[in-house]
Amino acid sequence: MARALEMARLGALRGEVPVGAVVVREGALVAESHNRTVAWTDPTAHAEVVAIRSAARRTGDWRLIGCTLYSTLEPCAQCAGAIVLARLDRLVFAASDPKAGMAGTLSNLVQDPRLNHRAEVTGGVLGEASATLLRAFFRERR
Repeated sequence: MARALEMARLGALRGEVPVGAVVVREGALVAESHNRTVAWTDPTAHAEVVAIRSAARRTGDWRLIGCTLYSTLEPCAQCAGAIVLARLDRLVFAASDPKAGMAGTLSNLVQDPRLNHRAEVTGGVLGEASATLLRAFFRERR
């Protein structure tokens, strides 16, 4: 999770909302990213989606079985859907998102029993550090 926070800080320095994500398999870093929606003028370029895309390319398989995604913010509907579609085994996130969180706050898409895959979820890991980073970013913008 510490590396995801570093990615979030890097994104903030580049004017992006400070969200970072990393994909890990068997303790080894597979991919990492921060939000790139501003830089790429792409509303889908959330840290989680970019990291998942990169991990799929690097592993040569869209099924990221055996992988864990660490994110500094609870995934939105788009990112939660990508986690399910990529067949990630586990999601670990830092701060909950009361406005868009789809891993337990507003809903729980990543564990919906109607879907063909569910990920194990752990929330709140380094949650205060991530929330502090997000609050500072938005306070500076206002």
